[in-house]
Amino acid sequence: MGGTKILGIVTDGVTANVITSERMPTPKDPDKFADGILAVVETLLAREPGVKGIGVGVPGLVDYNGVLHYGPNVQGVLGLDIAGDLSERFALPAVAENDGYLTALTEHRLGAARGHDHAIIVTQGTGIGGGLVVGGQVLRGANGFAGEPGHMLVNRFGHVCACGQRGCWESVSSGAGLANIARELVEEGRGQGILAAAGGDPTKIRGEHVSSANDAGDADGQEVLDRFSWWVAQGIASLIALLDPSIVVLGGGLSAISEGFISAVASQVPEAVVGGEYRPAVPIAAAEFGAEAGAVGAALRARDYVING
Repeated sequence: MGGTKILGIVTDGVTANVITSERMPTPKDPDKFADGILAVVETLLAREPGVKGIGVGVPGLVDYNGVLHYGPNVQGVLGLDIAGDLSERFALPAVAENDGYLTALTEHRLGAARGHDHAIIVTQGTGIGGGLVVGGQVLRGANGFAGEPGHMLVNRFGHVCACGQRGCWESVSSGAGLANIARELVEEGRGQGILAAAGGDPTKIRGEHVSSANDAGDADGQEVLDRFSWWVAQGIASLIALLDPSIVVLGGGLSAISEGFISAVASQVPEAVVGGEYRPAVPIAAAEFGAEAGAVGAALRARDYVING
């Protein structure tokens, strides 16, 4: 479940093999948020009635009971008992988790972080999600809320984030962050090609306008991406200093925004991390799973829940 779409899949719960799938837009009305999830699950169960369990990933603070307490990018959805509603409606075991946690589960078991007991997975989309693998397990924390790297505070004088705080890493390292950096350039009197692509209105600048300008050889588009990669590297360096991983995995649509983006980030991390010249290099790898990573992770988690509770 994302800010713009709901993706549902049926798998065997062991591999990423998708038996069937269903997509629909995320309801704009917060009161219809649960209805959207229920509708997708109902459609899938009609096709595959032998399903044994249900897993759901949502962006936000989801506790151990599958209750969504708050989500910066799904404003107005508060205290929603997703797991309980699903279990009651369909008489099946159901579990709900943060979508970043589930993406990390997928990459750790099946993707770029497999074989690593200590890993950081970061997904860059409209916002930033992620998961932290510590001692071979994806970290959940005391309440189930661990793994929100996008809301580390990196600049107290920075942009306002979707969560309402000023200066979150997400505000300079997500899709929204890329647009913020582009608007900064426009305020400096540059970035006219980017501004033109947005119809001349700075408030309408989006990440795709920067990407298209860069692809067309626009120097200002490259400047925005240079600033963007610097901010991404700063956040990753902080996570490395805190958790000492053996790999960092970058996923989400923005990780492929330009050729060489990940290598540009990787080249700047050693300069930003404490003791960079004295510690082993931490590889920055591209995620192996794309838009379906969270849904695959939900299937993995549902299987675990059916087997182990």
